[in-house]
Amino acid sequence: MESIGTWWMWAGFAAVVVVMLAIDLFLVGGGKEHKVSVREAGIWTVVWVSVAMLFAGALWWYLDGSAGREVANARALEFVTGYLIEKALAVDNVFVWLMLFSFFAVPPELQKRVLIYGVLGAIVMRTGMIFAGAWLISQFHWVLYIFGAFLLATGVKMMWFAGHEQNLEKNPLLRWLRGHMKITTEFHHERFFVMKEEGGKWVRYATPLFLALVLVEISDLIFAVDSIPAIFAITTDPFIVLTSKVFAILGLRAMYFLLADFAGRFSLLKYGLAAVLMFIGGKMLLIDVVKIPVGISLGVVALLITTSVVLSLRKDRLESSAQQG
Repeated sequence: MESIGTWWMWAGFAAVVVVMLAIDLFLVGGGKEHKVSVREAGIWTVVWVSVAMLFAGALWWYLDGSAGREVANARALEFVTGYLIEKALAVDNVFVWLMLFSFFAVPPELQKRVLIYGVLGAIVMRTGMIFAGAWLISQFHWVLYIFGAFLLATGVKMMWFAGHEQNLEKNPLLRWLRGHMKITTEFHHERFFVMKEEGGKWVRYATPLFLALVLVEISDLIFAVDSIPAIFAITTDPFIVLTSKVFAILGLRAMYFLLADFAGRFSLLKYGLAAVLMFIGGKMLLIDVVKIPVGISLGVVALLITTSVVLSLRKDRLESSAQQG
């Protein structure tokens, strides 16, 4: 697999990720059970985006000096495009998390712990899938067509079911867990398991927080299956693919708390995300026929997301005016 990443670049990236994860786990909110405010989430969202852009700038600076301006511009643009695509697709993941926490009635002060593990799980799953995908593409070019067809079909499906709500009570995994585990009816602070005495014996019980965690991790896996092929439409360089995705995921928890109070106002965003998947899928299917520059791809993705957000806000404003009238 060809890549611009040297051993020390991989090591430096890993060090940055470990430091930022440590800050997120142990310093933000003191690592204690608390409700994340919109202000706190907004500040950390700015921090995560700034760190990602600083990394892009450092990458450009290094490549400009070692490989030339053309290579530096191309790779930095690929990083930013991959970052934007992952951030955009992650919004749908946020909506699913909101639905899960609402279904299990998880108090806001307990959501932070579940999302910490959700972010860690997302990083691990995406890392493995990225290297597997990069190896497949390097060995079998036609895999890109499979990825493209999958993304196109996923986009069409998302567009078709955008207005439908999932019924978690019928979720097969949730029903299996409830049928094979003892589960408490109440939360026990941030604990996933508790011990209860029954008939003179101590029995392990899972809490509703554990069920929420399992479904959050499963949702991460499902969205990884969608987002991994999408980035390969932009670049097949494992270093660019992994760094852009991980930096986007690092800020996912802050983005969740930032959007939690406003998610209902973005009713049309799913259509924009569906259009993004359909565009990227089409781009991959035509990869050997029409070469769409990365800059144009970035512009199209940004336009689709921006348009869906603007139309969502306009729709919400009109509905609010109609109710007041």
